[in-house]
Amino acid sequence: MPSRRLPPLRALEAFMRTVRLGSARAAAEEIGLSPSALSRRITNLEEFVGKKLFTRARQSMQLTDEGQAFYEAVNPHLESLTRAVESQSDNISLLRLRLGVLPMFGSQRLFPRLGELRKRHPLLHIDIDTAPHLEDRVGDTLDAAIILSRGPASGLHAVRLDHNLVHAICSRDVASVVGEVSAASLAKQTFLIHNELPESFVEWKKANHLDDMEPAAIDHYDSGQLMLEAAAQGLGIAIMHDDHLLRAGDNRLVNLPGPEVQSPYSYWFVCKPTALEMRPVRLFHDWLVRAGL
Repeated sequence: MPSRRLPPLRALEAFMRTVRLGSARAAAEEIGLSPSALSRRITNLEEFVGKKLFTRARQSMQLTDEGQAFYEAVNPHLESLTRAVESQSDNISLLRLRLGVLPMFGSQRLFPRLGELRKRHPLLHIDIDTAPHLEDRVGDTLDAAIILSRGPASGLHAVRLDHNLVHAICSRDVASVVGEVSAASLAKQTFLIHNELPESFVEWKKANHLDDMEPAAIDHYDSGQLMLEAAAQGLGIAIMHDDHLLRAGDNRLVNLPGPEVQSPYSYWFVCKPTALEMRPVRLFHDWLVRAGL
């Protein structure tokens, strides 16, 4: 049986890097090529497969529908090939990712699923960092981070992981004292607000027509986990995401009734665009997106 002709591997590398980095210029710099040389490699790949993979205009390159389909078809096989080579090599060392994670996301969403990642990529190990200012340290002390934000800074590769509703969460005893949500019923209550999520309380008050409501006190926290426990102990009403209440599974806690309130904050995965070419970052990124945490 005649052997099949292999695709032009350097051209395939140029294509994959351009897609992952979202920029032909960044891909060319990573490979060490001029933009024109990278374009020629991709043209060679297009001639090989007989399909137009990119549209080209004013030095920009955009995936065509056929290009997107080609990427989605080829990428899993390239990952399988890489894993197969790793499994047969005595020279492959551990892959290490420096990941910043908020404790609440880590305990509720990430760690319950990390076993799946370890089975899929046993050489990938993660150093977890929960210190403050995660976004500011991406590209320095962190390879990537999962942050809770209104929107990451420009210049970062960012994937939005969810959309949330804002809830007013408290103990059952506090809920029975509050009764119907009103300015009068809340005036004697303490509210628990996360230091980095102040707009959640603003949006919750606005949606409940309580813009002028002044509670007895506002206590500030830098830990979502401690906010939930404080609420469960009857120390106040925590303004938090519905997902936090659902995943906590704590029957001591309830949500005060009211309209749906869209949160201005979401969880995001962020890294430098060039970091996606680091294998540990790419493996985690691709798994996280597929896992839908």
